[in-house]
Formats: sequence, structure tokens, C-alpha cells
Amino acid sequence: MIDRPRPSRAEIDRAYEWCARVAREHYENFPVASLLLPRQMRPAVAAIYAFARRADDFADEPGPTDAERLRLLDEWAGRLRLTSSEAAGNSRRVQEVSNDDLVFVALADAIQRHRLPISLFEDLLSAFRQDVMTTRYATWTDVLDYCRRSANPIGRLVLRVGGYDSSTLNAQSDAICTALQLTNFWQDFGVDWRRGRLYLPSDDWRRTGATEPDLDRGEWTDAWRRALDSVINRTRELFVAGRPLCDAVSGRLKWELRVTWLGGWRVLEKVQSSSNVLHDRPRLARGDLVVLLGQAAAWR
Repeated sequence: MIDRPRPSRAEIDRAYEWCARVAREHYENFPVASLLLPRQMRPAVAAIYAFARRADDFADEPGPTDAERLRLLDEWAGRLRLTSSEAAGNSRRVQEVSNDDLVFVALADAIQRHRLPISLFEDLLSAFRQDVMTTRYATWTDVLDYCRRSANPIGRLVLRVGGYDSSTLNAQSDAICTALQLTNFWQDFGVDWRRGRLYLPSDDWRRTGATEPDLDRGEWTDAWRRALDSVINRTRELFVAGRPLCDAVSGRLKWELRVTWLGGWRVLEKVQSSSNVLHDRPRLARGDLVVLLGQAAAWR
């Protein structure tokens, strides 16, 4: 191994291009570094996304044992610490440049350029570790604590990249990001169940008389429907609480947040109207994007 000087501008640009590719290839429900974002924000947001996407794959992709998953996440955390040092001006030691190296080259530049707190990235990694070790949640508070680390850091980082650092805006961002994470849980109810995970708190489903053996038999019962409705209603309240953020920022970021908010709200509606989320995964269709853009333009 040899000492490597700080990357050149060309190397940093190449790294950002790789992160943008990762973001495009994994795009699904919500815009990620999309054309609605201000151009100057897109590279850093793509780097943040690529970092989180790769770590999420360590926790979720089929194949590795739990011990291997935790080892990979620990290594990712170690690389984050080195990246923090690099962003502070220290050189790093590498053998060759891999795709993972490109993620951290871009991330180091984004951290330095936008003064991004490393603690927010560490929160993300703690949530991914929890995904490996925790498959059930007892209370709504437990689920919200997971969202605080798995989703909220992304919103706060995006605000920082956009030049915003306010406790009020952070709180509104947290509400939207938690709502989006919860919406994804309810959307992926069946997918998660088949992976051995259940994010709907046991306090809620036990109250309605639902049982896990129902799901084992593939039965989406009225009791499970009522339990899901109860958490959907609380998720909707979080969307409403965070909505003012979409008017508090300016420029193209305002449009990005509006479309993201509307997209999450629309997915939640589809989940609630689904007859069986255990076997069907509601999702946005191509035609929904046109509707969302129209709703964003008519935003009041």
C-alpha cells in the first residue's frame, strides 16, 4: 500500500458520476438527486444516497450470514471514519480504486464542501445494524426510534447540502422522513414478512386480535387490516406535520420536496386502498408522476 494524495478534480468528478449512476439505477418511489433538485446539490445528494444504498445492501441482500453482514457494516463504518479524516485534509492509503472507493471519494468531498456531520452517517449505520439484529418491534416509540436513525439523517443531510440548518426545519424534515420510512414499511409489509421482519408494532396488532400464525398461513385478516389502518393514520399525521417544510425552502428544492411529499402521500393512499398488502405491493405507476407534477404546480 502507498500513500495517496488527495484526489484530483477529475477523480472527484468520476466518483460523483458513479454515485449518480447508483441513484438512477435504484430510483423507485421518490426522487433521488433528480432533475428537480438544484444542479449544485445533485452530486452531494447522490454521494449520500450511494453511501446509504450500499450499506443497506449489506443489511438486506440475500446470501450473507448475520455475522458477515455485521462485519461488512463495521468495515463500512471504519471507512467512514477514514473519510472523515480525509475530509479534514489527511491523505489516505489505498491499493486500487474500486466502486466502493469512488463512493467514499465523493462522500469526502461532499462532507468537506457542505460541512456534513459525521454523526448523521453513523446514525444510518446504526439503523442498518439494527435491521440485521432486530426483526420485531413492540411499541410505536420503538419504531420511531428506528426511523430517527434510518430515515431522518437523510433529510437533515439534504437540508445541509441545500444550505439550511434550522431546528424548526430539521423537525419538519424529520416528520416527513419518518412518514416516508413508515410508508415504505407498510408498502413492503409482505416483502418484509417473507424476510422474517415485522415493523408494525405488536402493541397495535395484538390490540386488534391479529396473530402471526395468520400471516404464516398467508391470511390477510380483518384484524391485520385494522392494525395497518391504525398505523397508516398516524403516518398521515406525520406527513401533515412536516408539510410546512415544502414551503419553507426556496428554488428548485421546494419542488423536489413537494413532489417527494406528494409521492409518499400517494403511496400511503395506495397502501390503504389495497385489499391485501401481504401478497400485493402497492407502488407508483408511470402515470402517477404526471399527476404528482400537476399537484405540485397547484400546491396550496
